[in-house]
Amino acid sequence: SPLDTLSVTPSEHLLLNDVVKGDFSLQKMQMVPVPEQAYGNFFEGDCYIVLYTTLNSTGQMDIHYWIGNTSSQDEQGAAAIYVTQMDEFLGGKPIQHREVQGCESPKFQSYFKSGMVYKKGGVESGFRHVDTNVYNILRLLHIKGMKNITATEVNVSWNSFNKGDIFLLDMGKVIIQWNGPESNRREKLKAVLLANDIRDRERGGRAQIAVVEGGCEGDSPELMKIMETVLGKREGPLKEAIPDDRPDLYQTSNIRLYQVSDASGSLVVQEVATQPLTQDLLHSSDCYIVDQGGVSISVWKGKDASPEERRSALSRAVGFIKAKNYPSSTHVEVMCEGGESAMFKQLFKTWKEKGQTRGLGSTYSVGKTAKVDQIKFDVMQLHACPELAAQERMVDDASGEVQVWRIENLELQEVPQNTHGQFYGGDCYLVLYTYMKSNKQQYILYMWLGRHATQDEITACAYQAVNVDNKYNGAPVQVRVTMGKEPRHFLAIFKGKLIIYEGGTGRAGVVNPDPGVRLFQVRGEQEWNTKATEVPARASSLNSNDVFLLKTEQMCYLWYGKGCSGDEREMGKAMADLLSKQDKQTVMESQEPAEFWVALGGKAPYASNKRLQQEKPLHQPRLFECSNQTGRFLMTEIDEFTQEDLDEDDVMLLDTWDEIFLWIGRSANDYETNEAHTSAVEYLNTHPAGRDPGTPIITVKQGFEPPTFTGWFNAWDPHKWSVSVTLYVFSFYTRAIIVTILNNTDLNQKNGGFAQMNNISGGQVSFPPFYKSKAANPSPSNSPGPAVAPSSPTCKKATGIPAELLINKGPGELPNEVDPGKKEEYLSDADFELLLGSSRTDFNRLPKWRQNHLKKEAGLF
Repeated sequence: SPLDTLSVTPSEHLLLNDVVKGDFSLQKMQMVPVPEQAYGNFFEGDCYIVLYTTLNSTGQMDIHYWIGNTSSQDEQGAAAIYVTQMDEFLGGKPIQHREVQGCESPKFQSYFKSGMVYKKGGVESGFRHVDTNVYNILRLLHIKGMKNITATEVNVSWNSFNKGDIFLLDMGKVIIQWNGPESNRREKLKAVLLANDIRDRERGGRAQIAVVEGGCEGDSPELMKIMETVLGKREGPLKEAIPDDRPDLYQTSNIRLYQVSDASGSLVVQEVATQPLTQDLLHSSDCYIVDQGGVSISVWKGKDASPEERRSALSRAVGFIKAKNYPSSTHVEVMCEGGESAMFKQLFKTWKEKGQTRGLGSTYSVGKTAKVDQIKFDVMQLHACPELAAQERMVDDASGEVQVWRIENLELQEVPQNTHGQFYGGDCYLVLYTYMKSNKQQYILYMWLGRHATQDEITACAYQAVNVDNKYNGAPVQVRVTMGKEPRHFLAIFKGKLIIYEGGTGRAGVVNPDPGVRLFQVRGEQEWNTKATEVPARASSLNSNDVFLLKTEQMCYLWYGKGCSGDEREMGKAMADLLSKQDKQTVMESQEPAEFWVALGGKAPYASNKRLQQEKPLHQPRLFECSNQTGRFLMTEIDEFTQEDLDEDDVMLLDTWDEIFLWIGRSANDYETNEAHTSAVEYLNTHPAGRDPGTPIITVKQGFEPPTFTGWFNAWDPHKWSVSVTLYVFSFYTRAIIVTILNNTDLNQKNGGFAQMNNISGGQVSFPPFYKSKAANPSPSNSPGPAVAPSSPTCKKATGIPAELLINKGPGELPNEVDPGKKEEYLSDADFELLLGSSRTDFNRLPKWRQNHLKKEAGLF
């Protein structure tokens, strides 16, 4: 049976961000598992099935079947049948989704953080999965989207380009990113992330990435020479930008409910209600279709509906789309009674969960707390119930062997066992976990990436992971773990001793700056799920639901919030013994001594909303990006949102049901800012659930977020806005390496030159910072390539002392007028941003230890 795939290949599932995700393609009407390195790559001639399981208290499962634009009707029909079979095999628990290429739902797109790549062809045209370390490649990818991007393989020709989008010319060992003159900063950053993902996953970290600004091509003569060698000379002007069409608020709020019943002997579809809908309209004996203005179709299957009604739900929805003459790309989701999605519940004015004692829309006052019964997770159930092991992403009881390495000088340095579990935000680590299954060794290789690690270290970590993987003949399951989003099994293998420091390094002989006062947030009820995370040492970091450890020079305070349980307190005590050998003082919330608040810089409001004590909120918060780029105000939802999704170029709407927050990015345009409140009112008035128009609307400015806002984001970083993204620096120094390639490559003949470039010997690439490169003209000011400055609207550069006269120079090697302790002050503005990753103003706002860290990385300390 094709469904045997679900039970025999769990180790091939991608484990990321508290989910189990399995990807299957249809080859000759059979389901075939897709290898992890190919996740996010879709052939247009194929159909795919994606299984996604959320590992939280709900354990929600989603099955998506994806239809390529050139896939056959037989393949599409087979995909629908397999989805129905998988749904029955999993007890009707999953929510089913129908996805069409180019019109995927935000939820589906959110699974592939680096973007989706559409490839030409399919099984019958020579389907091949992504192979690592293969360089005989020539393709052009058209990048579309802003929050969730897609990359479509197009003809390798200048005719495929336009002014508003971004294109990746992928030549195997070299990837050139061409930015359209009308593309914005966020689109460029997203494209860089996709290029990095292609380099790391498909090329083992050995490809080079370079950037060409479409409006300043004259600043990149060498890169343009490569592009013209491959694409030929460009004739005529570029095409105009292609707008993105999205449905408006009125269209998505036009809700109609249809009943599907076979009581008369044949299936009949009949309209029964329009918005606002109420839950009592749904009867367990029937199935229903909810039509959201032709944009999305939801099918609800009652638990007592006939087998024929339930089995034909998906096909009935497709038939409904055809009968209504809706686009074939209309999104469809199918769910069973009791397993409704959050989006489905949002369509109803009232919705009550089983056992719920309060209705929706009630508000809670700050300061209220409630006791929540904590149910311990019994790892012994993993052996008796394999389905639980999949949902909890716990392959065993975490009693296997653990090896930890840190990236030092781009190489692996083993971490002593007595410091296992201590992770620093300035480092990257590899963690190899070995366990036994059926008397055979199994491996999981975690790549933990610190928030403040350099791009060199992140690249080296990916490269070294490939080396470790090769050492074990490809057996390890590789898991990329970003700081603060550690999966449950990762927590479990450190037995309640996982400590995450915000910055610094664990390298031997390196003295980290002493902040004097440190605050750690402890979360977890047992050793399987406990970690201590360093947060800013200020009162606003506290919340009433957790344990916090405040470490000063004289004392270690153990602070218990009113909402934490007895188990959480016990884990807090154990963690306090690990973190500090000083005297311990227990502090109960609202009974803090004066010294406690003094250490935190004084009292301040912090999150103490009752919402935080509920394992399952009545309504999940929703985040929307607000934009007028298409000429009208549109809202695009962002699934699985984090602080990273708040973009300073936009207005964001956070809907917590009881309140509406409008977050104004500092670079949001005037129109969006002025229309923000009006748009929020429109959002409420057009909400399909008939929301209270008096719901409070709160405007929040970037950098001035209150705890009532930040409390909805896990691990909020208040210093995020004072550090600019440094991806552009990386783009620059890869250009220096491109220059080296050009100096050794003859591109006068199109075919021969390209072949020679791809035949350059491989081997380990360490990606030194550009100021350490031996390429000619390493200075950002004098480089022949385009020095991309995020804040610079033009391609002109300010003047200053050339960077090569300051970088890695001792006092005796500097110009006479330069103060050795303040080298950065003599840089031009453009060089300053390229080397240090932020403007002078933002840099001066950083703490001294962070400034020194950035200066060391840039060779200016």
